[in-house]
Amino acid sequence: MRLVLISGVSGSGKSIALNVLEDTGYTCIDNLPVQLLPETVQILREAGRTHLALSIDSRSGPSLAPIPGYVEGLKAQGIDLRVIFLDARNEALIRRFSETRRRHPLTSGDRTLEESLRLERELLAPVVDIGQRIDTTGLAPNALRDRIRELINIGSAPLTMLFESFGYKAGIPLDADLVFDVRCLPNPHYDPRLRGLTGHDPAVVEFLQCDAQVEKMFVDIRAFIEAWLPAYVRDNRSYMTVALGCTGGQHRSVYLVERLAAHFRDRVPALVRHRELA
Repeated sequence: MRLVLISGVSGSGKSIALNVLEDTGYTCIDNLPVQLLPETVQILREAGRTHLALSIDSRSGPSLAPIPGYVEGLKAQGIDLRVIFLDARNEALIRRFSETRRRHPLTSGDRTLEESLRLERELLAPVVDIGQRIDTTGLAPNALRDRIRELINIGSAPLTMLFESFGYKAGIPLDADLVFDVRCLPNPHYDPRLRGLTGHDPAVVEFLQCDAQVEKMFVDIRAFIEAWLPAYVRDNRSYMTVALGCTGGQHRSVYLVERLAAHFRDRVPALVRHRELA
């Protein structure tokens, strides 16, 4: 059986993720009470269901603490289990609730939306670090759908690396495990010929390849990841997100992300995302 457990903050895109899985043939159940997780999986397994997606979130109340133990128990039964946790910055969540005019499930007469989000994060604390965390702050619905499809179709590799470029102007990605700041490197933005290009373009690649500082930064980051990758594998992680940031997320970080992904792709599945270019 392949089991995908979807969790996350309200408004972060859980319904979108669940719909994607349903469209690809998964049996989907939304808002499953935590205590029913092992029993539900067992019943559906005996019924011959091979692909199952369950959504568990703060609507279950203060009962999320058993989830890590349930996850380990289900994996011990030979189930290919993946946990996806969707998150977003509060300002994005508040904007989404305002646009959809929907009510946060924890909102009450004496609790504001921001206070409800704070409480929800406290309730979800046991789930945050047991799976792949996806920051949907800047993701359009179609981009999130593509991200979910790509993650689920990876297969059963022990660890998948996601290399992501970003611009510090828009903040550090919430789902990053390792963050490297490359703003100290020469910036193609100050060359009028290169300003409108990206780290994909040959002229920018040539500009950065010719600089010794850029090459040293690449070698140092590569060496750091190579030294610590075995430790992350031993930690039984399914995913590791490596984020590189420059000022605008257009030139330096894009170039280095592409080089790092190409280097590590021979040993582990490697995905690439350029947040600001999307």
